[in-house]
Amino acid sequence: MYTTFISASDLAKKLENPQWQIFDCRHELKDTEAGRNAYKAGHIPGALFAHLDEDLSGPIDAPVTGRHPLPHPDNFLKTLRSWGLNADTQVVVYDDKGGGIAARLWWMLKAMGHETVAVLDGGIQAWEASGGQLSTDIPQPSEGSIEIKMQEGVAVNVKEVEERSRSGQGLLIDARANVRYKGEQEPIDPIAGHIPSAVSAPWMENLGTDKKVKSKEAIAARFQEILKDTPVEESIVYCGSGVTACHNLLAMDYAGLGGARLYPGSWSHWITDKDRAIEKE
Repeated sequence: MYTTFISASDLAKKLENPQWQIFDCRHELKDTEAGRNAYKAGHIPGALFAHLDEDLSGPIDAPVTGRHPLPHPDNFLKTLRSWGLNADTQVVVYDDKGGGIAARLWWMLKAMGHETVAVLDGGIQAWEASGGQLSTDIPQPSEGSIEIKMQEGVAVNVKEVEERSRSGQGLLIDARANVRYKGEQEPIDPIAGHIPSAVSAPWMENLGTDKKVKSKEAIAARFQEILKDTPVEESIVYCGSGVTACHNLLAMDYAGLGGARLYPGSWSHWITDKDRAIEKE
């Protein structure tokens, strides 16, 4: 059973296993069809395509949501069943960004109670580098029978984030690039900065130069330094829209520091209310 990361070599051994299902989660914010086009051009054999906007997000409803709100659980269940997932399906997700997009599906399945899901370490690049072939065949799965239920305490709403920010209790962790956290650059959202009292922990720092996850020991040391005396269960992770923050949650789980929670609306939701404070530094 794989629940955090899986290597390309281990995935290759299970490629023909009917109880396994792979998902291609490649996505570009500035070209939302780029991932689908890349999938059609060549993907890991047997993989289905999971679109961040269409499959892994619900309708945007500003100021109620951020840029990538979670889909309604009933709609997500229909999607999962249409993909052929069952209770015993081992899911593997990948992208071309070191898992920054794929981690969203990893977290969503975990949040809905499906434990057997892992991110391909190093993504499609690692698959090709290991000698793995690509396919243009698009699978047609049979209807699945998976059941899901949102787990308690895995996500927080903005009211709790506001309270944490005001009180300084617990810890808010910003997973975006440090220049966005500082408000020096903001290429996506209309307002730059970060939630007051949040600390910076860019998700890309979970990876080495090869876009593979660092060792468990290195990840544990990183987040123990960030958490300091804060219990991991008292930490809340966010990013721009609740996507790449999931990579920090994935990395923490991998290093034995599971229990942090996600603010799904993230910065893109926080800034929809002009009365919410922002900080720059």
